[in-house]
Amino acid sequence: MTPLPEPSGRVGESVSPRPERPPAEPHNGHKPPAARQRRPGRRWRLLIAGASLALAALAVATARLFVWPPHGMPARVDAIVMLNGPGNRLDTALKLAWEHRAPVVVISQSSPFWGHGSICAPKIPGVRVICFDPNPATTRGEAEFAARLAKRYHWHSVALVATAPQDTRARLRMRRCFQGKVYVVNAPFTTYQWPAEVVYEWAATVKAIVLQPAC
Repeated sequence: MTPLPEPSGRVGESVSPRPERPPAEPHNGHKPPAARQRRPGRRWRLLIAGASLALAALAVATARLFVWPPHGMPARVDAIVMLNGPGNRLDTALKLAWEHRAPVVVISQSSPFWGHGSICAPKIPGVRVICFDPNPATTRGEAEFAARLAKRYHWHSVALVATAPQDTRARLRMRRCFQGKVYVVNAPFTTYQWPAEVVYEWAATVKAIVLQPAC
C-alpha cells in the first residue's frame, strides 16, 4: 500500500491567509465616485463667487453712474440748458435763472412731458429764455441744438439741468458736441421712478457709447 504524503506544515501550525490587495483604480482615466462627487460642489462655489463679484461690480457702477454721480456748477456760467424728462426740472432751471446764475436759459420742450405750443417759462428780468423742440427729440438732439447755440453766441460754459440717472449720459452727449465746460445740476424727482429710470439709463448709456459714438 502506497503511503500518503505528509502535510508540508507542521502539526498544530495554522497557515495565515494572504492579505488582500486594494482594488486598483481603473486605467480608463475615471476617478472613483467619491472624487467625482467633489467636483460639482467646487464648480458651484466658483460660479457663486463669480456671480457675487459681478453683482457687486454692477451695484458699484450703478451707484457711481446713475445714483450719486458728481454734479454741481460754479457761481455763474454762460447758459443754463434744461433737458427734457421726468423730475422737477423746470422749477430747478427757473430757480437758477432767478438767481442770475447765467444770462441765458435754454429749455427743451419736445416730449410727452410738454405740450407743443405751450409757454415753456415766464419772463425773467435780465435773462434771455430760449425754448426749442429738438430734432430728434432725444438727449442727443438737445445736445446738438445747445452746441449750435453755443457756437453762435460764443459760450464757454453751460450747466445742464437733468436728473441723477441721466447725469452721466447728458454730460457725455454734451461734451461730444461742445468743447467748453459742462456742468450738471440734478433736479429732484419721485422715488418710485428710480428703478425704471436706472434701467433705462443703463441701456441708453450703452447705446450712446457703442452705437452712437459721435455728436
